[in-house]
Amino acid sequence: MTHMTITNHEDGSREYALQPCIDFVYNDGGRSKYFKGKEVGDCVTRAIAIATGKDYKEVYDFLAMSNAKQRVTVRQKRSKKTMRKANKVTAIYGISTKRKWFKDYMQSLGFTWTPTMSIGSGCKVHLRKRELPNGRIICSVSKHLVAVINGVIYDTYDCSRDGTRCVYGYWKLNEEQPVKQEASLDYMRNAFYKMGL
Repeated sequence: MTHMTITNHEDGSREYALQPCIDFVYNDGGRSKYFKGKEVGDCVTRAIAIATGKDYKEVYDFLAMSNAKQRVTVRQKRSKKTMRKANKVTAIYGISTKRKWFKDYMQSLGFTWTPTMSIGSGCKVHLRKRELPNGRIICSVSKHLVAVINGVIYDTYDCSRDGTRCVYGYWKLNEEQPVKQEASLDYMRNAFYKMGL
């Protein structure tokens, strides 16, 4: 979906132009430095690495260890069983972003959650530049997280569906207090200690 811009010229003529609802820049968050696969389910790791500027592997390692230690729910049994068979600690098969440990991690990085949709409310915010705040945000859309920086999608593909994709909520980075490397490392150490690692 595009929107039309109209430019009025001094001679009285008008210029009409179609603009995309949101711009897109290809960015894998640094994954290609560590992994070869292109079609992987690492959107959470990628979005956090892009929005914070942190190293992909640092974010991946924390999410993988936390994911491996969380309680298994009925919905996860199938995928957890597969992961155990493979004997891998991974963040590629999906991260439950509703878990307390994930929310605590995001807050330790300086993010604040803003819901944009509730049960029965319908879609109020779409993945469009004019509907999202400026700054560094991570949008939660159906089965995906995506980094949006100043109205531009940074991801491995344009997931906006031409501006029709609904945003359930977003994590906004408080840029007045930049991400402190030591603070997030302290959080990670404490989290690993609590997990018994």
